[in-house]
Amino acid sequence: MLALVPLVVLQPPAAADRFAGWEKEVAAVEARLKKDPPKPGGVVFAGSSSIRLWDLKASFPKLDAVNVGFGGSEVRDCTHFAARLVAPHKPRAVVFYAGDNDLNSGRTPARVAADFKAFVAAVRADDPGRRVLFVAVKPSPARAAQRGRQDEANALVRKHCAAGAGLRFVDVVPLMLGPDGKPVPELYAKDGLHLSPAGYAKWAAAVRDALAD
Repeated sequence: MLALVPLVVLQPPAAADRFAGWEKEVAAVEARLKKDPPKPGGVVFAGSSSIRLWDLKASFPKLDAVNVGFGGSEVRDCTHFAARLVAPHKPRAVVFYAGDNDLNSGRTPARVAADFKAFVAAVRADDPGRRVLFVAVKPSPARAAQRGRQDEANALVRKHCAAGAGLRFVDVVPLMLGPDGKPVPELYAKDGLHLSPAGYAKWAAAVRDALAD
């Protein structure tokens, strides 16, 4: 008679383990900003690697911009660390980019939208009137197969922003596409995922306009 082998079901890592994985990078951001503390009332740029890699001084020379992005993060990660990375700087506004990695990891568009709502609540915990700008999940050559899910997530977040005071959906998607409806290669880095300087120039113009409204 064959012995029964116990079925092992792999479970996703606990939330505590997931967030612990970001601790080193988050601590590095905190240490950097502790050496040169931002002035209250500036604009915090939070989110994943598209934020982390952004040269904010070059794009916004006249703006008190604070970069607290950490690469590979999802919306839920940014929410978890909001009390440490956003609140201490008392910004007047938060520019946020995430959701790209979430969809790539299998989270649904509805989950991305729900997680964004939680992020807004977290960054407004100490200031309910703080503005929050969501930069649309970008189309990219590397993740072309996810375009439909990206569009769905963007539509849900746009709807939420339209219904909430102080929220703004910054639609960068049309800026990244050519006449054929496909991402313009020159706007992306060699990996086909992150942005080139030309891509960031497009984003910077859109964000400047949104902040000025």
